[in-house]
Amino acid sequence: MNRPQPQHRTAVDKGSAAVEMVLATPLLVLVLLTVVALGRVADARLIVSDAAHQAARAASLARTDTEAHASAQSIAHTTFTDAHSACTHPRVTIDTDGLTPGSSTAATVTCTADLGDLTHIGMPGTVTITGTAHSPVDRFRSSP
Repeated sequence: MNRPQPQHRTAVDKGSAAVEMVLATPLLVLVLLTVVALGRVADARLIVSDAAHQAARAASLARTDTEAHASAQSIAHTTFTDAHSACTHPRVTIDTDGLTPGSSTAATVTCTADLGDLTHIGMPGTVTITGTAHSPVDRFRSSP
């Protein structure tokens, strides 16, 4: 059985691995930060969609417009707080359509996902995310 003979390094090859590592490391860190940023955006989109769904449902269960707006705002902010989201300054807009039986309520949730803290050098980076959900008002409930 023939074994390949080990190749001997020459003086020219010494230190080339270190140079390659120095050149490749910043690129690998950049790829890692990009993956983290995309993960934060995907997580924020899921949370915004969930908050919009919960706000629309809470509004559809309310008996008055004032109660619908208050409960939708409250549940949306609770959703963001419980999820420890990267979103800042969430805004909730509710369209109750008068809460008439058989109608639909709509909740639109908008927030800004902050990505600037990924590099610790103050690089700006925000993404605005919006989610809308609809929930029907029970057709057989009594009018307020």
